[in-house]
This record gives sequence, structure tokens and C-alpha cells, in this order.
Amino acid sequence: MPIRDATENDLEQIVQLIKELASYEKAEDQVRATVDGLRSALFCEHPKVFCLIAQTDDGEVVGLALYFYNFSTWEGVHGLYLEDLFVRPAFRGSGFGGALLRRLARIACDNGFARMEWVVLNWNAPAIAVYDRIGGKPLDEWTTYRLSGDELSTFAAG
Repeated sequence: MPIRDATENDLEQIVQLIKELASYEKAEDQVRATVDGLRSALFCEHPKVFCLIAQTDDGEVVGLALYFYNFSTWEGVHGLYLEDLFVRPAFRGSGFGGALLRRLARIACDNGFARMEWVVLNWNAPAIAVYDRIGGKPLDEWTTYRLSGDELSTFAAG
């Protein structure tokens, strides 16, 4: 199952996959990602975000994993944070999601990272089943907070 690093030639497909993910999560109107913006983020001199591509044996792009590095102060080393994992519906259950996750785990281990983390929507039972199956543990004692939009600007302004 071919899993590879994204290239600049994948940018149109990456934006399309992000839009498909947003549609699946009922948030199509929230996508602001563009080819140019992703080019700047993924393919600059010192990227802070990375992307893996899942494709069929004949080269059809069917999924992606977008990730970045975080840091564990308690462990004293980096971790890998999976921002988005998406496999097109027609290819789910074929092992692409698991292959993407396994490649991410390999990246984390090869780099000596302490952990790999991600969030999942509470209603996404198919994804939760995959994460449970691979040994992921939900962190029920933590609540994710977000500051964005007007609230972020207002707070930043003092």
C-alpha cells in the first residue's frame, strides 16, 4: 500500500482532500486552505507541517495525513501531532488509514519522539474504532480549548 511524502505536485489533491474531509465533518464553509497557502506551509525552507499521501498501486491519491511536531515538557522530547487523517469513502476499510497511521508511528519512533497524539470528533465512530483497534487511548481527563477568530484578535490586542 503506497504511502509517501507529499510533493508540490500533490497540492491540488491535498486541497481537494481537505475539502472532502470538511464535508464529511459537516464544515465545508470553514475551509480556507489554498494551494498557495499550503505550498508556503509544506514546502518552505523550514516547514513546520508535513503531509503523507496514500495512493493506490496505480497512483490514484486516496488519502492523506497532515501532521506536525509538538513537544512534551515532561518527557523532554518531541511528539508527533496528527492534525488530519482522511481516506476517501470508497477506499475506507482497505487498510489505507492504518497504513498512514503506521507510517506516522514509524516517523515518531525513528525520531525518538515520546508519543503521537490526535483528536477525533465524538460522533466519528468509524475513526474511533480504528484508533481503539491500533491501541490508541482516549484522554478523557483533558479538554481541548481553542482561541480563534475575533476572540483571538481581541485577546491579543489586550
